[in-house]
Amino acid sequence: MATTKWAIDPAHTEVSFKVKHLMVSNVNGRFETFEGAVEAEGDDFSNAKAEFSADIDSVNTGNGDRDGHLKSGEFFDAEKFPKLTFKSTEFKKINDEDYEIKGDLTIRDITKNVTVKGEFGGLAQDPWGNSKAGFNINGKFNRKDFGLTWNAPLETGGFLLSDEVRINVELQLVKA
Repeated sequence: MATTKWAIDPAHTEVSFKVKHLMVSNVNGRFETFEGAVEAEGDDFSNAKAEFSADIDSVNTGNGDRDGHLKSGEFFDAEKFPKLTFKSTEFKKINDEDYEIKGDLTIRDITKNVTVKGEFGGLAQDPWGNSKAGFNINGKFNRKDFGLTWNAPLETGGFLLSDEVRINVELQLVKA
């Protein structure tokens, strides 16, 4: 079967994350600029290969001061490490809707293998004749594993930020 190439449709994709703040609520953010591609056999994503990158400078939490802090050397260090990347090592179909996606996530030049869950939304054709595929991808990782260690202790105990980062990608692909 022929290899099918898919590209991320940035107008219909959202790459977001959340981190617990003060241990009582979440702070949400997203990356505004990203790109990626998937190669699969036909329209079946079993054993697909995926690559993704996001521009660190595009991080947006809705607060300019916080965004500046995230871009600084205390967090992502956007000047030295302008991108985060993900490259799949396994794209395993569990059933018609569920996938397990393993891959190498690189942040601040530190690469770790992570596993995320993918929920296949299906295939569709848009009004202009483009073939589309949709996935919801979610997972979590420990930010300290990637050198994102800044934190502040709280007077009441605990820390300002949790170590766990939850990611969610509402992904729409367009057949190349």
